[in-house]
Amino acid sequence: MSRRQVSPSSDLGLLLAPGAGADRDQATLVALDRAATESGVAVERMDFPYRLAGRRAPDKPPVLVEAVRTAAASVAARRGRLVLGGRSMGGRMCSMAVAEGLVPQAAGLLLVSYPLHPPGKPDSLRTEHFAAVTVPCLFISGTRDAFGSPAEMEAATAAIPAPVTHHWIEGKDHGLRGVDARICELALAWLADL
Repeated sequence: MSRRQVSPSSDLGLLLAPGAGADRDQATLVALDRAATESGVAVERMDFPYRLAGRRAPDKPPVLVEAVRTAAASVAARRGRLVLGGRSMGGRMCSMAVAEGLVPQAAGLLLVSYPLHPPGKPDSLRTEHFAAVTVPCLFISGTRDAFGSPAEMEAATAAIPAPVTHHWIEGKDHGLRGVDARICELALAWLADL
């Protein structure tokens, strides 16, 4: 895979958070970590408190958002600018932390399989915070994601008052299995332009 190099003197850090049913070692997060680290970005993959405690059910959003804030502060202490994101629920919590102003060093959001709404419930949007997101955003999703179609995502993200980039992976569902190399390629190209 050809990659655009992020400047070796980059002050960019990347915090990656997992989806609800995974931990920091989820395959896509590991692939993003490896690719970004090779490109000169300081990367940290985090776990949420419920996973660290051995529970399967996620904590309430305020607890998850606070965990993002704490992890982001750790990465930002090593690098000046910070991109936050991850898969599904992890990316959503990162976007909420940024919208709430809890991560002042935020330079962008990298959101893989953003869970726009629960499957089959398109009226239960998880977008109330979008209008407060003021950093560039990259959304990578499958065209068959039950958590949000391309048309639904594009309509909802129009509320974000910052540059939004969408990449659709044809025929893939929420799991985006088998396309980690493509996700990394898209993410690195976007990071290089920040």
